[in-house]
Amino acid sequence: MSLIAPFDPWKSRLCTCPPKFSLNPYTGCDHRCRYCYSTYIPNFFRARPKKMLLSRLEKELRKLPSGSLISMSNSSDPYPPAERELELTRNVLRLMAERDLRVLVITKSDTVVRDADILRNMRAAVAITVTTLNEEVAEKVEPNAPEPKRRIKALKRLKEEGIPVILRLDPVMPGINEDDIERVLEAASFVDHVVSSTLKLRGDSYSRMVSAFPELKEVYRRMYFREGERIGGSWYLRKDLRENLLRRVAKKCEELGISYAFCREGISFRARSCDGSHLVP
Repeated sequence: MSLIAPFDPWKSRLCTCPPKFSLNPYTGCDHRCRYCYSTYIPNFFRARPKKMLLSRLEKELRKLPSGSLISMSNSSDPYPPAERELELTRNVLRLMAERDLRVLVITKSDTVVRDADILRNMRAAVAITVTTLNEEVAEKVEPNAPEPKRRIKALKRLKEEGIPVILRLDPVMPGINEDDIERVLEAASFVDHVVSSTLKLRGDSYSRMVSAFPELKEVYRRMYFREGERIGGSWYLRKDLRENLLRRVAKKCEELGISYAFCREGISFRARSCDGSHLVP
């Protein structure tokens, strides 16, 4: 199986990403986010490195045209705790820099700051997910991810290094973090772009969410499975509810003068890309 594959394996009709490739140095993820959609991968909540990653990757990278855009990572975070010692992602970045490839790093970990020396000298941008500043809520919904304040600090440090940075306010979860939208955006008002979307549910993610927030069990059942709509393999909120939540993101971003976009919502935006890849040189 190839390490590098075209992005969007589900071919979603709502995907507005530019053509790009996807690369995951690790299989699985240790963050244990309750809303995660990648649990179709067996034993997902345990990160493990891809076998013979670097030797296989060298061969595959030779086949890509210079300037190709690679998104890393879309299912498994490229900076699990093991990365601090293994340095697989760091070495992957070195290989891609040598090939003059364009890279969009997507993570929830502040470990990415360690690699600023490589990132600032290659064609790259970094997106970090922050869903709330409330540490109690974050601990419930993203139990093994770094604290939100560490992620905000990481964005700031990368920005100071001259690396384009993107805030992923994703997902916006009704009854959980919707009242924190403006606070998160104010805390990250220095970023170059914001990507946001609403919570989408599958059967297993619904179970995980309501185990942490039992008071939302019937609320979510009604909002998603009775009144919502199924798109692809996920259940969405009604479009008017999604628009109401994301309108608050848009309003605050416009107030702060930040570019913004929405991911797989079917809601228009004016930014040059949804994922922030327009920031990659």
